[in-house]
Amino acid sequence: METLGIGALAKRAGVGIDTVRYYERSGLLAPKTRLRSGYRRYSTAELARLRFIRRAQTLGFSLKEIRELLALSRDRDVARVKRAAQAKLADVEQRIAALERMRDGLAMLIAACPGHGDPTECPILRALGGEGPDALDLPCASAPHPGAP
Repeated sequence: METLGIGALAKRAGVGIDTVRYYERSGLLAPKTRLRSGYRRYSTAELARLRFIRRAQTLGFSLKEIRELLALSRDRDVARVKRAAQAKLADVEQRIAALERMRDGLAMLIAACPGHGDPTECPILRALGGEGPDALDLPCASAPHPGAP
């Protein structure tokens, strides 16, 4: 069976060596073996796992969620994999809706601002500062920022 060093593994997966090491420290990836010299050796299974991790990240899965997907994959629990993907899709749709509200709020503020004059009369600054009649109930204010306390 062919084994790969960390450099070859990283190159074939399209990632940096530091990324491979990070995934190892995170417990997502482990070398198949180590040589007496301490050099890591990886099999094609680790290469496939590394590609799985990268593709899952591209779809927005966190490392914790990827760890769970890998466990579900190992358990062959396709129903739970599907539920996890559905939950991720719902999360993505919520984020898109929040971004759309933010976009609409910014567009409204930009349209109201002449771009010149006294800063105390700037509708953007007034709305953000919560002062006076321009203190708008911004469309994005009703949705907390993801990760906000």
